[in-house]
Amino acid sequence: MVIKPKETTPESFHARPPKAWELYAYGFARTLVNALNKTAWRVKIVGASRLPEGAFILAPVHRSNLDTLLVASLTKRRLRYMGKDGVWKYKLSGAILTALGGFPVHRGAADREALRRCNLVLASGEPLVLFPEGTRKSGSTVEGLFEGAAYIAIKGNVPIVPVGIGGSERAWGKSKKFPKPTKIVLVVGDPIYPTVGEGGSRVPRSSLSILSEQLSAALQELFDEAQSMLGLG
Repeated sequence: MVIKPKETTPESFHARPPKAWELYAYGFARTLVNALNKTAWRVKIVGASRLPEGAFILAPVHRSNLDTLLVASLTKRRLRYMGKDGVWKYKLSGAILTALGGFPVHRGAADREALRRCNLVLASGEPLVLFPEGTRKSGSTVEGLFEGAAYIAIKGNVPIVPVGIGGSERAWGKSKKFPKPTKIVLVVGDPIYPTVGEGGSRVPRSSLSILSEQLSAALQELFDEAQSMLGLG
């Protein structure tokens, strides 16, 4: 029997509140990830109480493939992540990934479609994880942020929560083939709220720049703090 891939189109994507079984699946997976974070990386979390209720954008620095797993320890709430749509072509794998917080974005799709899906996820009331630096970076300087996080925050009128992650590059940076056990620190910053009234049909360039600059400065401060707690500053 040939299993045909499940077709998805931009119009077929609809964010919705999680089903009960999806929350149980996410909770189980998070328990395993949290245990790994505590044993292998001896993760220390500072400022988790700063996470707001409702929808928000979680914006960590990005120095390692471990970062996605590490931020799962910040909250028991289901976090949402973008993923390439190819792994959603089959019903079973798509259901599992959706339960674990993923949602598909088409490879080669226009940026506006990915942004639309992010805003639909936030409108459903769930937190969304976005790495403002885009791909993994190296070194102690936060720079060259993409404005996507700021744009989505303004359009959705939701706060951005910056997170500094210290030690993840030492554990499994771009230059390392395999991860190594070492202590990692996550520092959560205060939520950054878009200016009231910015969520119109068009987002002014000045608003994007201001919010992105605020995010960049906060990320650098939190990253420095996390690194210094490990003696890496």
